[in-house]
Amino acid sequence: MKKEEKTNVMRVLDSKKIEYQSHSYEADPTLTGEQIAGILGEPVDKVFKTLVTQGKSNTYYVFVVPVAKELDLKKAARVAGEKSIAMIKQKELLPLTGYVHGGCSPIGMKKAFKTFIHETAPGFDTIFVSAGRVGAQIQLSPSDLIKVANCTPADIIV
Repeated sequence: MKKEEKTNVMRVLDSKKIEYQSHSYEADPTLTGEQIAGILGEPVDKVFKTLVTQGKSNTYYVFVVPVAKELDLKKAARVAGEKSIAMIKQKELLPLTGYVHGGCSPIGMKKAFKTFIHETAPGFDTIFVSAGRVGAQIQLSPSDLIKVANCTPADIIV
């Protein structure tokens, strides 16, 4: 078995001595979050996706929501203190965050952005987020994620 290649996310967690488990699967950019939860054998409510947005003020914000749910842009704007918020274009993701679509993690982005996580996350023992590349997820305690990614729990889904 080949040694798992560490992602930037794993290096950040290792440097902060935060416990996590990594999970990998066949990297397929067409997989939905729900399908990834199925591959992991986990309920969709415990697997989170990372969405990057831009407010009317041109400030960027990160939202971490359950994979089967949709970000409510009005609620997102409200918690961010913006008039409105829109998803960034896919081609802007890599230069902005250092991550590709499908492999975006709230941990270890090029710059630290104000980050919000759905209010259900703290209710789980562990949750899953991208490990920073397509085909890799990390499982960690929501409190550790909230600490390391400086997340604010909020009501942000439709």
